[in-house]
Amino acid sequence: MKALIVDDSKVMVRIISNTVEMLGMDVEKVHNGQDAIDLLKKQPDEFSIILMDWNMPVMNGYETLLAIKEDPALSHIPVMMVTTEGEQSNVIKALKAGADGYLTKPFNQQDLAVKIMETLGMGI
Repeated sequence: MKALIVDDSKVMVRIISNTVEMLGMDVEKVHNGQDAIDLLKKQPDEFSIILMDWNMPVMNGYETLLAIKEDPALSHIPVMMVTTEGEQSNVIKALKAGADGYLTKPFNQQDLAVKIMETLGMGI
C-alpha cells in the first residue's frame, strides 16, 4: 500500500509520513494540489489513500479534492483531509465533495492512525 501526502508544511509531512510508515505503507510526498494531480494522472493506480491539507499554494486541497473526485481514473482513491480547516461548513463542504475522511490539526499519532484505517475501511 502507498499513501500520497499533499501538504506544503515540511513539519506536517514528516509527522504524517511517520504515522503512515508505522502502519506499513510506503509514502510519496508533494507540496501542492497541482503537483498531486500531475502525479496521480501519471500513476492513477499507485496510491491506496491521499492525505491532504486544505490550505496550500498553487491549488488548494478543496480544489484538488474536486479534481480527483471528478476524474473517473482517480475518483476511486480515498481522500482524507488533514487540515486546520475545522469550521463545520468546510468539513461538510469537503465531505459533500467526496472526502472519505476528515481530521483537524492538531492531532496525535494515534488519532491519525485510527482515522487513516477508518478511511481505508479497515478500522482498528
